[in-house]
Amino acid sequence: MEVDKQKLSKDSVFFRDGVRRIDFVLSYVDDKDCDKKQERRRIYEANLEKAGLELETEDKSESEDGKTYFVKIHAPWEVLTTYADVLKIKVPFKVSDMPDDREMPMNWLSTPFRLPKHIMHPEPDFFTAPFSKSKSDFFLIENQDTFFPPSTRNRIVYYILARCLYVNEDCGDKKGIKRLLNNGSYTAAFPLHDSRYWIKSKYDNCESERHDLYNHWAQFLCFFKEQPINRIRNYYGEKIGIYFAWLGFYTEMLLFAAVVGTICFLYGFLTFDENQWSKEICSDEIGGKIVMCPLCDKKCGFWKLNTTCNSSWQSHLFDNVATVFFAIFMGIWVTLFLEFWKRRQARLEYEWDLVDFEEEQQQLQLRPEYEAKCTKSKQNPITKEMEPYLPVTSKCARSCLSGATVLLWISLIIACIIGVIAYRLAVYAAFASIMKDSPTNHLEVVGPYITPQLATSVTASCINFVIIMILNLMYEKVAVWITDMEIPKTHLEYENKLTMKMFLFQFVNYYSSCFYVAFFKGKFVGYPGKYAYMFGSSLRNEECDPGGCLIELTTQLVIVMTGKQVWGNIQEALLPWVMNWWGSRKARSHPESLYSRWEQDHDLQSFGQLGLFYEYLEMVIQFGFITLFVASFPLAPLLALFNNIIEIRVDAWKLTTQFRRPVAAKAHSIGAWEEILNGMAVLSVVTNAFIVAFTSDMMPRLVYMYAYQPRGEMNMKGYINNSLSVFNISEIPYRSMPDEEENPVWFNSSITTCRYRDYRYPPGHEKEYSHTMQFWHILAAKLAFIIIMEHVVFLVKYFVAWLIPDVPSDVKARVKRERFLVQEYLHNYEVEKLKMQLSEQSNQECTCTPMIYPDLPKHELLSEVL
Repeated sequence: MEVDKQKLSKDSVFFRDGVRRIDFVLSYVDDKDCDKKQERRRIYEANLEKAGLELETEDKSESEDGKTYFVKIHAPWEVLTTYADVLKIKVPFKVSDMPDDREMPMNWLSTPFRLPKHIMHPEPDFFTAPFSKSKSDFFLIENQDTFFPPSTRNRIVYYILARCLYVNEDCGDKKGIKRLLNNGSYTAAFPLHDSRYWIKSKYDNCESERHDLYNHWAQFLCFFKEQPINRIRNYYGEKIGIYFAWLGFYTEMLLFAAVVGTICFLYGFLTFDENQWSKEICSDEIGGKIVMCPLCDKKCGFWKLNTTCNSSWQSHLFDNVATVFFAIFMGIWVTLFLEFWKRRQARLEYEWDLVDFEEEQQQLQLRPEYEAKCTKSKQNPITKEMEPYLPVTSKCARSCLSGATVLLWISLIIACIIGVIAYRLAVYAAFASIMKDSPTNHLEVVGPYITPQLATSVTASCINFVIIMILNLMYEKVAVWITDMEIPKTHLEYENKLTMKMFLFQFVNYYSSCFYVAFFKGKFVGYPGKYAYMFGSSLRNEECDPGGCLIELTTQLVIVMTGKQVWGNIQEALLPWVMNWWGSRKARSHPESLYSRWEQDHDLQSFGQLGLFYEYLEMVIQFGFITLFVASFPLAPLLALFNNIIEIRVDAWKLTTQFRRPVAAKAHSIGAWEEILNGMAVLSVVTNAFIVAFTSDMMPRLVYMYAYQPRGEMNMKGYINNSLSVFNISEIPYRSMPDEEENPVWFNSSITTCRYRDYRYPPGHEKEYSHTMQFWHILAAKLAFIIIMEHVVFLVKYFVAWLIPDVPSDVKARVKRERFLVQEYLHNYEVEKLKMQLSEQSNQECTCTPMIYPDLPKHELLSEVL
């Protein structure tokens, strides 16, 4: 049939007759040299038609590239009702009579952040029940064309596509669109967007939901508005809907953590004048007279304590009493976040008809790759059908190889981290020597802040970030490869295996440098007469600045976290846009009427099965940054909040404008990610307790104030002198003694001792250079604090978790009400039906053969049960 494309609207989502809706599109390039592909397509399309689907093919002469064929697929009412019955899709049977009692007091305050009601709640609330074709008149069917929304229609069609044979029945059990895409028989398979995103469709029977989502959700100017979650679910399906619901809820909860974190930061800023130890460091009378031992061998000279004046002030911004409060607060915040999310998730489960949904039903279908690679078969004990299986020996061998590969890559990360540590040790001496007479020292504003410690920390953090991103790009391919090699049986198993591999690698990759600075740097340095060296080399272990290691952990955290977020957003937004721009460059020169809806969508990027996986992974890694190390940087939740506000709109924009419409999929939770978040929440309590105890100087200060203040006053006077030990310069080994030219001009032979950061007895004491009793008191205080903080936070966490029910009471009531009504209405329906049958039988005798699907002979059903 010859078609005049000039007369067709490019917004058309219908067949040529303008009536039948296009539910799915397949595309392929005709390969004259491959008869096998042509035969597969011929048999497959014949089987699709046999299953009841209606097909319409667009010849390659009608496509903009002149070589791509498009097969348009429509599911008629008969097919939709049959498979809605098979899949137990819930549909409305009665308008809900439950009152909406969720009105909050002072609700008007949230008005500026709300979307119009027709956008937020496009449909009234219904009670629903699993569809039954034999009881179709039981449900509220007003219009057969719109009864099943497009997302449900494309899910049903994809279910059929995934199970249709593409070889003759006597040639085996080769089936499914995924295998046809893998072997190149088809180049793409996707449902259509309902319109262009920037303009509504001209057809009245076309919803233009994509246009509404773009206007009210995907534009950055809507950043302060709530998300139209119900519309997202209607258009993209529950799996994508629940991701955006979780991301939005996480961002809302971050607001509280960001406010408290900002207050804690402001507390540190406003209490500068009360910072007694920094005053002593900066004082010419105290810090100006304390001569410190060299920080590295040979190239570092003796120095005065007051040269670290600025870093001690900076450290006070994050290392103060508020740090302890914020660490405890975040431990409780994490619990509240997870518990309230369970409640929000339970409400969505009810509203989206997922209460009785068993994810296994949707996910336990065999992967095409599993069927293709497993040559042996055995009987399934449940279905009693023969299915492929992987022998135990092969499974164990593949798992061992996979585990060894993961360990090898984790070892590679650790080796890179050790390399960065060696860089820090080696370059510090160089920076100390170079910057001694650097012109930057004379800059009025920034000169005092540019120190060897800062230069080493910043450059090492930047190098570490680059290494992280390179390893990340490489490992993504390796993780997918080794997961494919394991040949997981189901899609759910595949996702879970890949999730654990990727998360374990990313955890070590992103957090290992932060763990080093927080828990290892400055802890194993020895003392001037007996320094510790890295693996017996000439590289001396790093010392913490007299201001503490916390400021370095803050620097590391800011660079890695901010760099990852900025790079991630640029990559997410820019890469799909560039690829789409390049892919559609030819079509842009054509008249608009020649560029059809299916061609426009074909030129977009494929979202892919693992599209959401990478979105979740990005957010969970960020969640780790704001929980595991938040005691060192109270502004981390604020940075995460700003990032997530942008992230929501970037994800919405790219999904609405740059990607093909994904196949709708159901999901009643965020899956394995919930367990990972729970694990990180528990670990965060431990890491923050250790950061406050061992990385921060909080415990030594408190022990000094309460037990060692010489006058018995509750202040920090004399703390700096108390926290520094004395060493005899003449006892410094030759390998550690600085070269003559490295020492400052004020240093002379009259200076016989230097100070270092530790609690050891002075020279001449009977226990010289061994730890003092104060050291053991501080260690005991640190351990006691860790135990007390962990027990208090865990006690509060579990009490809060017990106090807050996972399912809101009104949701429980609605679920019970719905189940009661389903039973009552079905009972009444069956009674009325029986009465009608008895009435008819009284007039004439009728014999009927019972059938599962009364209209089944019209087409062949692919699967009786899921």
